[in-house]
Amino acid sequence: MRRLLIRPGAIGDFIVSLPAMESLRAADTADYTEVWCAEQNVPLARFADSARSIVSAGLDRLGFLPADDVLERLRAFDSIVSWYGANRPDFRDLVANASLPFRFLSALPTGDTHAVEFYRRQTEAPASRFPVIPCPPVPRTVAIIHPFASSQAKRAPMELFERAADRLAREMPVEWLCGPEEHLPNAIRTDNLYDLACRLRGARIYVGNDSGISHLAAAVGTPVLALFRTTAPRLWSPRGPSVNPITL
Repeated sequence: MRRLLIRPGAIGDFIVSLPAMESLRAADTADYTEVWCAEQNVPLARFADSARSIVSAGLDRLGFLPADDVLERLRAFDSIVSWYGANRPDFRDLVANASLPFRFLSALPTGDTHAVEFYRRQTEAPASRFPVIPCPPVPRTVAIIHPFASSQAKRAPMELFERAADRLAREMPVEWLCGPEEHLPNAIRTDNLYDLACRLRGARIYVGNDSGISHLAAAVGTPVLALFRTTAPRLWSPRGPSVNPITL
């Protein structure tokens, strides 16, 4: 069997879906599993046989531009589980008319259930599983701080991170992180998310906001202190062996 998993969304969305996606992996060693996702998340799909971006696969052209090559690509799969297009009747009709083996799952959690559990229930994945991104073991020697998030409203005041850095610096070296579009003097930039995961694996503690990078740190087993301003930790807190969410 050849199975395709299509998971759009940001870094955190992808990571909280990992247990669900891994449960959908074709189990037989002779089978094949491929993931289509946002470009930045491709390096994190390490459980799959192959991964590519939704844009490079051409999926976003379907229904808008000539896309015979995309349909041909999709016909190569025996099973397609998609969080993409679940709320687009036009897209669902298009793939149904093309007799493609799609199964749609809701991309946005509903109710009062944590996101990891919501996606787990969709796929009947094993209970009580944290998202895990395997990285080579390295000594945990530093503190890592990432004071950014996808929106300004999610960001705790910089003063809180500076105070945390001062306190942590008495015990260990402190590293600051920033993303491709974030600006912070002397901060470390690592564009490849798996390389960043491996760097986070070497932290004794990580301090951040409600952000995808906080989920990434938790997924490699690093102790996480996550600051929440506008979102609910009971729904979106990173899941890992040692996570302490704080609501401001």
